Amino acid sequence: QVQLVESGGGLVQAGGSLRLTCAASGRTASSYGMGWFRQAPGKEREFVAAISWRSIERYYADSVKGRFAISRDNAKNTVYLQMNSLKAEGTAVYYCAARAGGVWGSMNRADFGSWGQGTQVTVSS
Repeated sequence: QVQLVESGGGLVQAGGSLRLTCAASGRTASSYGMGWFRQAPGKEREFVAAISWRSIERYYADSVKGRFAISRDNAKNTVYLQMNSLKAEGTAVYYCAARAGGVWGSMNRADFGSWGQGTQVTVSS
């Protein structure tokens, strides 16, 4: 099991940027596939981005392609989500997730076994 703690959320104006950080702990955390999801009020949790453990594969939801970038630093057991050109519809709780295996595009919540507590991102228009 991997423990995950997100940080970096906050209030930002539309068009602004934020960088989310996910700190992972656990003996094999650096070998896990990692992902970011978000959940807006009254909506289902949706896939945002995923990255393989060697950073060779990176996938994004169509809604964030070209604006968000996922990266990781295995030496620090940390995953990042750089969010640029934020839109009001990006307001949500953002969750970090881990799985002991590969990643692919359009992943589902059930594909990941470990989750953080989430960090709130609010984009004002």
